[in-house]
Amino acid sequence: MLDCGTGARDLGRSLVEQGRTDIWMLLSHTHMDHIFGLPFFAPAHLPECNITLGVPAGSLAAARDKIGRCINGIFHPLRMDGLAADLRFQAIEPDADFSAGPYRVRTLRLSHPGGTLGYRVDLGQHSICYLTDTGPLAQPGEGLMAGDEPTGREKALVDLVQGTDLLIMDATFTQEEYLKKVHWGHAYPEYTVRVGEAAAAKQLAFFHHSPDATDDIMDAITARWNGHTAPKIFPAQEGMVVDLSG
Repeated sequence: MLDCGTGARDLGRSLVEQGRTDIWMLLSHTHMDHIFGLPFFAPAHLPECNITLGVPAGSLAAARDKIGRCINGIFHPLRMDGLAADLRFQAIEPDADFSAGPYRVRTLRLSHPGGTLGYRVDLGQHSICYLTDTGPLAQPGEGLMAGDEPTGREKALVDLVQGTDLLIMDATFTQEEYLKKVHWGHAYPEYTVRVGEAAAAKQLAFFHHSPDATDDIMDAITARWNGHTAPKIFPAQEGMVVDLSG
Protein backbone atom coordinates (compact mmCIF):
# COMPACT_ATOMS: atom_id res chain seq x y z
CA MET A 1 0.00 0.00 0.00
CA LEU A 2 1.10 3.53 -0.76
CA ASP A 3 -0.47 6.01 1.67
CA CYS A 4 -3.65 5.44 3.63
CA GLY A 5 -6.47 7.82 2.69
CA THR A 6 -10.17 7.08 2.74
CA GLY A 7 -9.73 4.42 0.03
CA ALA A 8 -8.15 2.23 2.73
CA ARG A 9 -11.63 1.30 3.96
CA ASP A 10 -12.63 -0.55 0.78
CA LEU A 11 -9.12 -1.92 0.25
CA GLY A 12 -9.04 -3.27 3.80
CA ARG A 13 -12.29 -5.15 3.29
CA SER A 14 -10.93 -6.65 0.08
CA LEU A 15 -7.68 -7.77 1.73
CA VAL A 16 -9.62 -9.45 4.54
CA GLU A 17 -11.80 -11.27 2.01
CA GLN A 18 -8.65 -12.45 0.24
CA GLY A 19 -7.14 -13.68 3.50
CA ARG A 20 -4.14 -11.36 3.24
CA THR A 21 -2.42 -11.08 6.61
CA ASP A 22 1.01 -9.58 5.81
CA ILE A 23 0.81 -5.96 4.66
CA TRP A 24 3.35 -3.24 3.90
CA MET A 25 2.03 0.30 4.06
CA LEU A 26 4.43 3.05 2.93
CA LEU A 27 3.52 6.66 3.66
CA SER A 28 4.68 9.56 1.51
CA HIS A 29 4.13 11.92 4.47
CA THR A 30 1.82 12.25 7.44
CA HIS A 31 -0.57 15.04 6.47
CA MET A 32 -4.07 14.02 7.50
CA ASP A 33 -5.43 13.23 4.04
CA HIS A 34 -2.74 10.55 3.67
CA ILE A 35 -3.24 8.75 6.99
CA PHE A 36 -6.94 9.34 7.69
CA GLY A 37 -7.87 5.83 6.59
CA LEU A 38 -5.68 3.95 9.08
CA PRO A 39 -8.30 3.62 11.88
CA PHE A 40 -10.82 2.42 9.27
CA PHE A 41 -8.47 -0.15 7.69
CA ALA A 42 -10.01 -3.53 8.56
CA PRO A 43 -6.75 -5.55 8.81
CA ALA A 44 -5.56 -3.16 11.54
CA HIS A 45 -8.29 -4.59 13.79
CA LEU A 46 -7.42 -8.27 13.29
CA PRO A 47 -4.83 -9.89 15.60
CA GLU A 48 -3.72 -12.30 12.87
CA CYS A 49 -2.59 -9.42 10.61
CA ASN A 50 0.96 -8.11 10.49
CA ILE A 51 1.28 -4.54 9.23
CA THR A 52 4.63 -2.89 8.59
CA LEU A 53 4.07 0.85 8.51
CA GLY A 54 6.84 2.79 6.75
CA VAL A 55 6.90 6.42 7.90
CA PRO A 56 9.21 9.21 6.67
CA ALA A 57 11.25 9.79 9.83
CA GLY A 58 14.78 9.75 11.18
CA SER A 59 14.13 7.10 13.84
CA LEU A 60 11.63 4.45 14.93
CA ALA A 61 10.59 6.64 17.85
CA ALA A 62 9.91 9.57 15.53
CA ALA A 63 7.95 7.33 13.13
CA ARG A 64 5.76 6.02 15.94
CA ASP A 65 5.28 9.50 17.38
CA LYS A 66 4.07 10.94 14.06
CA ILE A 67 1.24 8.39 13.84
CA GLY A 68 0.56 8.38 17.58
CA ARG A 69 -0.14 12.11 17.57
CA CYS A 70 -3.12 11.53 15.28
CA ILE A 71 -4.47 8.22 16.61
CA ASN A 72 -4.49 9.29 20.24
CA GLY A 73 -8.09 9.26 21.46
CA ILE A 74 -8.49 12.98 20.72
CA PHE A 75 -8.63 13.25 16.92
CA HIS A 76 -10.08 9.73 16.67
CA PRO A 77 -11.67 7.55 19.37
CA LEU A 78 -8.99 4.89 18.91
CA ARG A 79 -5.52 4.95 20.32
CA MET A 80 -2.54 3.21 18.75
CA ASP A 81 -2.53 0.48 21.39
CA GLY A 82 -6.17 -0.20 20.58
CA LEU A 83 -5.30 -1.65 17.17
CA ALA A 84 -5.37 -5.44 17.37
CA ALA A 85 -2.96 -6.11 14.49
CA ASP A 86 0.77 -6.55 15.00
CA LEU A 87 1.76 -3.03 13.90
CA ARG A 88 5.47 -2.63 13.21
CA PHE A 89 7.08 0.68 12.34
CA GLN A 90 9.91 1.37 9.94
CA ALA A 91 11.57 4.78 9.67
CA ILE A 92 12.21 5.69 6.03
CA GLU A 93 14.61 8.37 4.88
CA PRO A 94 15.29 10.01 1.49
CA ASP A 95 17.55 8.16 -0.96
CA ALA A 96 16.83 4.87 0.79
CA ASP A 97 17.01 1.52 -1.02
CA PHE A 98 15.45 -1.41 0.84
CA SER A 99 13.27 -4.50 0.55
CA ALA A 100 9.61 -4.61 1.57
CA GLY A 101 8.74 -8.28 1.44
CA PRO A 102 9.35 -9.31 -2.19
CA TYR A 103 9.50 -5.69 -3.40
CA ARG A 104 12.50 -3.46 -3.91
CA VAL A 105 11.81 0.12 -2.82
CA ARG A 106 13.72 3.33 -3.53
CA THR A 107 12.88 6.78 -2.18
CA LEU A 108 13.50 10.41 -3.09
CA ARG A 109 12.85 13.65 -1.23
CA LEU A 110 10.21 15.69 -3.05
CA SER A 111 8.97 19.29 -2.64
CA HIS A 112 6.07 19.82 -0.24
CA PRO A 113 5.56 21.79 3.00
CA GLY A 114 6.70 19.57 5.87
CA GLY A 115 8.51 17.21 3.52
CA THR A 116 7.36 14.21 1.50
CA LEU A 117 8.93 11.12 -0.07
CA GLY A 118 8.48 9.71 -3.55
CA TYR A 119 8.65 5.94 -4.02
CA ARG A 120 9.74 3.57 -6.77
CA VAL A 121 8.57 -0.01 -6.20
CA ASP A 122 9.98 -2.85 -8.31
CA LEU A 123 8.86 -6.46 -8.46
CA GLY A 124 10.51 -8.69 -11.04
CA GLN A 125 10.44 -6.90 -14.39
CA HIS A 126 7.75 -4.39 -13.44
CA SER A 127 7.73 -1.15 -11.49
CA ILE A 128 5.61 1.79 -10.42
CA CYS A 129 6.60 5.25 -9.19
CA TYR A 130 4.42 7.13 -6.72
CA LEU A 131 5.17 10.85 -6.56
CA THR A 132 2.39 12.72 -4.84
CA ASP A 133 2.27 16.02 -2.98
CA THR A 134 5.19 17.56 -4.79
CA GLY A 135 5.81 20.71 -6.73
CA PRO A 136 8.31 20.79 -9.61
CA LEU A 137 11.91 20.17 -8.55
CA ALA A 138 13.01 23.33 -10.35
CA GLN A 139 12.12 27.00 -10.23
CA PRO A 140 9.85 28.44 -12.95
CA GLY A 141 11.93 29.10 -16.05
CA GLU A 142 14.51 26.44 -15.17
CA GLY A 143 15.09 22.80 -15.99
CA LEU A 144 12.69 20.53 -17.82
CA MET A 145 9.86 23.03 -18.34
CA ALA A 146 12.28 25.58 -19.79
CA GLY A 147 13.53 23.06 -22.35
CA ASP A 148 16.93 23.01 -20.62
CA GLU A 149 18.89 20.23 -18.99
CA PRO A 150 17.18 19.03 -15.82
CA THR A 151 18.29 20.63 -12.58
CA GLY A 152 20.25 18.52 -10.11
CA ARG A 153 17.10 17.53 -8.24
CA GLU A 154 15.28 16.83 -11.49
CA LYS A 155 18.10 14.51 -12.58
CA ALA A 156 17.58 12.47 -9.42
CA LEU A 157 13.84 12.45 -10.14
CA VAL A 158 14.28 11.26 -13.72
CA ASP A 159 16.69 8.57 -12.53
CA LEU A 160 14.14 7.29 -10.02
CA VAL A 161 11.38 7.16 -12.63
CA GLN A 162 13.51 5.86 -15.52
CA GLY A 163 11.66 3.26 -17.60
CA THR A 164 8.89 2.67 -15.06
CA ASP A 165 5.73 0.90 -16.18
CA LEU A 166 3.50 3.36 -14.33
CA LEU A 167 4.22 6.85 -13.04
CA ILE A 168 1.58 8.12 -10.59
CA MET A 169 2.33 11.81 -10.11
CA ASP A 170 0.79 14.91 -8.61
CA ALA A 171 -1.02 17.11 -11.14
CA THR A 172 -3.23 19.18 -8.83
CA PHE A 173 -3.08 22.60 -10.45
CA THR A 174 -3.31 24.06 -13.91
CA GLN A 175 -0.04 25.66 -14.98
CA GLU A 176 -1.51 29.10 -14.36
CA GLU A 177 -2.67 28.13 -10.86
CA TYR A 178 0.75 26.72 -10.05
CA LEU A 179 2.47 30.01 -10.86
CA LYS A 180 0.25 31.67 -8.24
CA LYS A 181 0.86 28.90 -5.67
CA VAL A 182 4.49 27.95 -6.25
CA HIS A 183 5.12 27.11 -2.60
CA TRP A 184 2.03 24.96 -2.03
CA GLY A 185 3.87 21.75 -2.97
CA HIS A 186 1.77 20.55 -5.90
CA ALA A 187 2.47 20.22 -9.62
CA TYR A 188 0.50 20.48 -12.87
CA PRO A 189 -0.06 18.17 -15.85
CA GLU A 190 2.48 19.71 -18.23
CA TYR A 191 5.29 19.26 -15.71
CA THR A 192 4.23 15.74 -14.86
CA VAL A 193 4.18 14.85 -18.55
CA ARG A 194 7.63 16.33 -19.05
CA VAL A 195 8.99 14.15 -16.24
CA GLY A 196 7.33 11.07 -17.74
CA GLU A 197 8.77 11.85 -21.17
CA ALA A 198 12.29 12.51 -19.84
CA ALA A 199 12.24 9.24 -17.91
CA ALA A 200 10.64 7.16 -20.71
CA ALA A 201 7.77 6.10 -18.44
CA LYS A 202 5.32 3.78 -20.20
CA GLN A 203 2.12 5.00 -18.53
CA LEU A 204 1.31 8.13 -16.53
CA ALA A 205 -1.60 8.63 -14.14
CA PHE A 206 -2.41 12.19 -13.08
CA PHE A 207 -2.98 12.11 -9.33
CA HIS A 208 -4.10 14.25 -6.37
CA HIS A 209 -6.79 16.05 -8.35
CA SER A 210 -7.84 19.48 -7.17
CA PRO A 211 -10.79 19.41 -4.73
CA ASP A 212 -12.35 22.02 -7.02
CA ALA A 213 -12.14 19.81 -10.11
CA THR A 214 -15.62 19.02 -11.40
CA ASP A 215 -16.48 16.08 -13.65
CA ASP A 216 -16.42 18.50 -16.60
CA ILE A 217 -12.92 19.65 -15.67
CA MET A 218 -11.70 16.07 -15.35
CA ASP A 219 -13.31 15.18 -18.68
CA ALA A 220 -11.50 18.13 -20.29
CA ILE A 221 -8.18 16.97 -18.84
CA THR A 222 -8.82 13.45 -20.15
CA ALA A 223 -9.64 14.80 -23.62
CA ARG A 224 -6.59 17.09 -23.63
CA TRP A 225 -4.15 14.20 -23.10
CA ASN A 226 -6.04 11.38 -24.81
CA GLY A 227 -3.93 9.93 -27.58
CA HIS A 228 -0.59 10.79 -25.99
CA THR A 229 1.38 7.59 -26.30
CA ALA A 230 4.84 8.15 -24.83
CA PRO A 231 3.77 7.85 -22.11
CA LYS A 232 0.12 6.84 -22.28
CA ILE A 233 -1.73 9.34 -20.05
CA PHE A 234 -4.93 9.12 -18.01
CA PRO A 235 -6.29 10.66 -14.78
CA ALA A 236 -6.32 8.29 -11.81
CA GLN A 237 -9.78 7.20 -10.68
CA GLU A 238 -10.95 5.53 -7.51
CA GLY A 239 -10.99 1.76 -7.93
CA MET A 240 -8.93 1.88 -11.12
CA VAL A 241 -6.88 -1.19 -12.04
CA VAL A 242 -3.84 -0.67 -14.30
CA ASP A 243 -2.23 -3.50 -16.28
CA LEU A 244 1.53 -3.03 -15.97
CA SER A 245 2.17 -5.29 -18.95
CA GLY A 246 0.79 -2.49 -21.14
